[in-house]
Amino acid sequence: MIKLYWSPRSRSFTTLWLMEESGLAYERVLTDISTGAQKAPGYLKINPMGKVPALSDGEAALGEAAAICAYVADRYPETKLAPAVTDPRRARYLQWLFFSPGCIEPAIIQIFTKIEIPTSTAAWGSATQVFDVLEAALAKGPWILGEEFSAADITIGSGLNYAVRLFKMAPSRPAFDAYLARCMARPAFQRAEKIAAG
Repeated sequence: MIKLYWSPRSRSFTTLWLMEESGLAYERVLTDISTGAQKAPGYLKINPMGKVPALSDGEAALGEAAAICAYVADRYPETKLAPAVTDPRRARYLQWLFFSPGCIEPAIIQIFTKIEIPTSTAAWGSATQVFDVLEAALAKGPWILGEEFSAADITIGSGLNYAVRLFKMAPSRPAFDAYLARCMARPAFQRAEKIAAG
């Protein structure tokens, strides 16, 4: 049985949405970060960073939301959450799958802290560039790869939900609003949001 270690009102939302989209049977293991449960020795064997979310699947265990998305989509191809390895769309899928932790999250931190970092040294370029590139990609729609929803939409949608809708740390744009509305209309998103609320 797949076990998803999560905590309410946390970054666990991405993986809750993933598992709800997947249709796979899974057990939710509450890991209450308000009590420090994520620092318990048993949990640190699953995720040595002591963060949520984490996932175990038999002998496999991992942390990091985007990695969990990649693992589940590849390990369980019947979920149809990733293009096949031989599919040319796989390259863009991987790029967008990791765009949220690699670009959106650093851009949010840059906006929030008002830190000036030269674009030549910041791996994400600049917050403006991140959101301009994402806006152009989403304008084509309906999903990041076109007609087919994938795990990349889960990481991108979660990142935008956090940055634009929930915490208003990044400016809203018409393409973002339309994309978020499509994400929020998905029954799996709605189920995950209820679970994540605690």
